[in-house]
Amino acid sequence: PKIIAVSKTFDLDQILPLINYGHIDFGENKVQEAIDKWTEVKLKNPNIKLHMIGKLQTNKVKFAVKIFDYIHSLDSEKLAKKIAEEQKKQNLRPKIFIQINIGNESQKSGISKENLLDFYNFSKKIGLDIIGTMCLPPLTEDSSKYFSEMYNLNQKLNLDEISMGMSSDYLNAIEYKSTYLRIGSNIFGQRN
Repeated sequence: PKIIAVSKTFDLDQILPLINYGHIDFGENKVQEAIDKWTEVKLKNPNIKLHMIGKLQTNKVKFAVKIFDYIHSLDSEKLAKKIAEEQKKQNLRPKIFIQINIGNESQKSGISKENLLDFYNFSKKIGLDIIGTMCLPPLTEDSSKYFSEMYNLNQKLNLDEISMGMSSDYLNAIEYKSTYLRIGSNIFGQRN
């Protein structure tokens, strides 16, 4: 699997050693922070891939499409339409993961498992480049059963990529064929 170094809240001077080492996948969860931090870096390092891993608000989509190569948090038709509209305007086509609310948790965003197929078809029809699915399993439970379910859902949609697994459960995620791991504290240390 590819490792997304989750650089949110970390300063560029903490991230540069990784860039200089040749790492290319980085994750941010706020659009403004990503613009401030990465605009210049990406001009100098065109091979860097920036991943939007946080909730994306529709009013930030035009900025997100410009700076992010991947969006891991597509979670509504409204957002899908906005991304489709912006990518046409900007002639940019980010690679997109559909966020699934795998544990049916009311406080988390994501598409329900029951609506996944319809939402996937809708997103493809309006021109989005859907490459996979993403989940944040319930924190208090063993993530393996959710990762197993994600793998099966991905197979049904015939998608190649799965974004799942973080510092605490990435080994489980690898077992269930995750292709993108979102690792922050194991790389950069604890956030303040």
